Amino acid sequence: MRGFWLTVLAALASFSAAGQVIGDVREAIAEGDFAHAERYIQNYRAKSGVTPEVLEALSWLGRGVLDAKQYDQAERYAAETRKLALEQLARRKMDDERHLPIALGASIEIHAEVLAARGSRGEAIVFLRRELATYRSTSIAPRIQKNINLLTLEGKPAPPLEITEWLGPKPVALAQLKGHPVLLFFWAHWCGDCKAEVPELARLVAQYQSKGLVLIGPTQHYGYAARGEDASREQETRYIDAVRNHYYAALPDMSVPVSEANFQRFGASTTPTLVLIDRQGVVRLYHPGVMPYQQLASKLAEMGGN
Repeated sequence: MRGFWLTVLAALASFSAAGQVIGDVREAIAEGDFAHAERYIQNYRAKSGVTPEVLEALSWLGRGVLDAKQYDQAERYAAETRKLALEQLARRKMDDERHLPIALGASIEIHAEVLAARGSRGEAIVFLRRELATYRSTSIAPRIQKNINLLTLEGKPAPPLEITEWLGPKPVALAQLKGHPVLLFFWAHWCGDCKAEVPELARLVAQYQSKGLVLIGPTQHYGYAARGEDASREQETRYIDAVRNHYYAALPDMSVPVSEANFQRFGASTTPTLVLIDRQGVVRLYHPGVMPYQQLASKLAEMGGN
């Protein structure tokens, strides 16, 4: 019995250390201490070997040095993450757990961003499209599509939205909204940043709805509801609607198409993702992440939204 509990305690300690390395690395990155972040990873690997958790930590380090425009270092960390992730994929499926997809997705993203930053935009797009073809059936596909869209979508006609299931007012197809500026607001029921964006959007709608602005809020199912509890599609739909009615009440006219295909098509792996479409149906802004009212209003004004 004592041996059993020693095994349990060892497993718990290993689990705790795995989670800790990600937190420690992200904290060091936030402080700009990349050398310390790398030491955390080296120490963990010396004790526990290569795990999906340490690969996620390594991918965060790659993101950190990329944000600091240290492109050689970013490429080195991305290449190492990718090599080790592919070795892991020889023994397990991509989505058996959550850390490996984050790590591999980040390594792909970093390599593409480094190529684009060095002036090889076309090569970055070719690389991303090849990776999308390889991983289309996995959870990292929307992330890869997001990066393709960041390089290609602005200035192009908006892809159509799938409208087979929705909450709130019935959505109108984008092709029928020519003549209106349209703002797509991709959100998730679990997303705190999405809820924080509501006052900005409510202010924007109050200012520009009379001038033709249409707000559409696509969302999707994630397979769980409150507190991460597993839920059937019907149960999750009811939960999404409850979240919509409670947290998005300031946007009563926002139609909400519910479709995983829309998130895949628009690469909305980051929530919120904001897409601004002009009166001719052309994408003028593709922005993963939050955006304040003033920036949105300025973009609308720039494209004749007022």
